[in-house]
Amino acid sequence: MPTVLVPLAQGCEEIEAVTIIDILRRGGITVISAGLDAQPVRASRGTVLIPDTTLDLALQQTYDMVALPGGQPGTNNLKADIRIQTLLHKMAKQDKYIAAICAAPSILANAGLLDGKRATAYPGALDTFQAVQLSADAIMEDGKFITSRGPGTAMDFALTLVERLAGKAKRDEVESALVR
Repeated sequence: MPTVLVPLAQGCEEIEAVTIIDILRRGGITVISAGLDAQPVRASRGTVLIPDTTLDLALQQTYDMVALPGGQPGTNNLKADIRIQTLLHKMAKQDKYIAAICAAPSILANAGLLDGKRATAYPGALDTFQAVQLSADAIMEDGKFITSRGPGTAMDFALTLVERLAGKAKRDEVESALVR
């Protein structure tokens, strides 16, 4: 069964975080949500999220994908965490999936992982990264990198992640049960 790490930083976008976790779990995918520390996470709109574990403990496992929710200051908090930077480079070297939504693709761009790649993000989040081929698509895939625009695209983004990890039939099954 595929395993996905969803790091949760203080100030993350709750719609994105919860949607990713929920949809992937509906798809039978093991999801580990990990806080940067042992505290509950107060998301960008004040919702309090309780991560499954801490990032330090979560990093003792291996994952098929890391999925980064956006939001501010959550994106900046993830970007500033050296453990996240190290993980992203390790995942890229292992040719594992790396997914990011909203402002979070800027974490990947800041790490140089999107150089020469097509990506999308919240409007303005990637404007200063000249090496990124910026797209206005709701979801953009370039190899094992999957990016998306923001809260309004979170469900389609999460369903795409299910499809990549568990196949089109599983995505269709999950989507059908959502009554979209």
